Amino acid sequence: MPKLPLVSLLLSLLAACQATPASAPLGAAARASAPAPRPHVVFILADDLGWADVGFRGSDIRTPNIDALAAGGVRFDQLYTQPFCTQTRAALMTGRYPLRYGLQTIVIPSASRYTLDPAEYLLPQTLKDAGYATQMVGKWHIGHSDQAYWPERRGFDYHYGMKIGEIDYFTHEAHGVVDWYRNDQPVVEEGYSTRLLGADAVRQIERHDAAQPLFLYLAFNAPHSPYQAPEDALARYAHIEDPTRRTYAAMITEMDEQIGHVLDALRAKGMLENTLVVFQSDNGAAASAQFAGEIDVSKLKLPCSNGPFREGKGTNYEGGTRVVACASWPGHIPAGTVVDEPIHTVDWYPTLVGLAGGSLAKTKPLDGLDQWSTITRGTASPRDEVVYNVETFGGALREGDWKLVWKSTLPAKVELFDLARDPYEKTDVSAQHPKVVARLQQRIQALALESQPALLLEDVMNAAKSSLFGTPAFPDQDPH
Repeated sequence: MPKLPLVSLLLSLLAACQATPASAPLGAAARASAPAPRPHVVFILADDLGWADVGFRGSDIRTPNIDALAAGGVRFDQLYTQPFCTQTRAALMTGRYPLRYGLQTIVIPSASRYTLDPAEYLLPQTLKDAGYATQMVGKWHIGHSDQAYWPERRGFDYHYGMKIGEIDYFTHEAHGVVDWYRNDQPVVEEGYSTRLLGADAVRQIERHDAAQPLFLYLAFNAPHSPYQAPEDALARYAHIEDPTRRTYAAMITEMDEQIGHVLDALRAKGMLENTLVVFQSDNGAAASAQFAGEIDVSKLKLPCSNGPFREGKGTNYEGGTRVVACASWPGHIPAGTVVDEPIHTVDWYPTLVGLAGGSLAKTKPLDGLDQWSTITRGTASPRDEVVYNVETFGGALREGDWKLVWKSTLPAKVELFDLARDPYEKTDVSAQHPKVVARLQQRIQALALESQPALLLEDVMNAAKSSLFGTPAFPDQDPH
């Protein structure tokens, strides 16, 4: 794949100056207090979906299948992710904050060769040890430059889809190279990626022996840029005047329809009643063009909405990290449940392994906490700390209802919010609570000391060294 301007990427990050701190009681991974039968698990991840861009959050975008999941199970009002997709996907797969293994800064660019640390024992590996079949359909984006980093080498029995972060929905290309695979083999085929991914997920369910528990990770690239949809999907939103918003709406409805097909396949197979279906976005929608993706969308009016929350993807504010999410398991999660307690994506690892009856013995110390009792019984979340991110450029941390956003690059900036009174982060109260600020900054500093160096920054510096300190050229002299 062609080299990307990594130095430019770093400069964009510096210009944004939005850091993300990580936090949550380190290492603890309590089991749910009462065992449940081992469910099949279908974990569906959307890409850059706005908080307010589904029907059950009041959108005019039609998402009847996602809405039915939320109505038939639990709606999460405080489910948190990392501010970028590589970070969240790594957090889900490891149960650990990305600062632990150097993925805390932006994403893995297409031209970069680093990966999620192979020493991390991933969720599909642990579930496979517990007897699960492990299938992945969709976007990986936590290591692509060597086959040793691919899903089939990291615990999945099967993978269909893309290895990197952003592709054309019709040609399946990134930078002129097709990024579309079935297991280790490149696949050249026609079709809209959202429809192809949904159809393949259905095939895997139809072929599965229901006597064995299944973990299916379905990671759509929708509705991430580039904003593209089939003509028949666009026609359903002809009433939307803005073409980008029309396309974005069509992309989300297309994803929702594929989710409906997956649910129908589970029902037809007789698996739905014993399947935990989780749906969430990997981060908030882009509120700034610089965080929308590698393709330039600066001349477009961004079509997404994070509702009342501040900012979006790429920032540590709530709009970038508090995401649309719901889950359903008939007979185990009461219909119409609302969980308004802090849960982080790292929590899914111990929660799912607990339901699977698996062991955490092979994992490194987890940041995740088992949230099953919170989800099903309405108990308080065991999480009193949320680490939004911690990196060279700053950090963000929540302790109870206090949230600190710290931009450490000059000119430095510290903001403190009381999320109980001000969930939309409109009023900085740092001047009124200096002791709280000092305590949270101290915690961020401690996490920074525990962090591994950011692999992206190492990559940028190595690229800069090669270009700036290579063999000197003297055009007026004979180099020999």
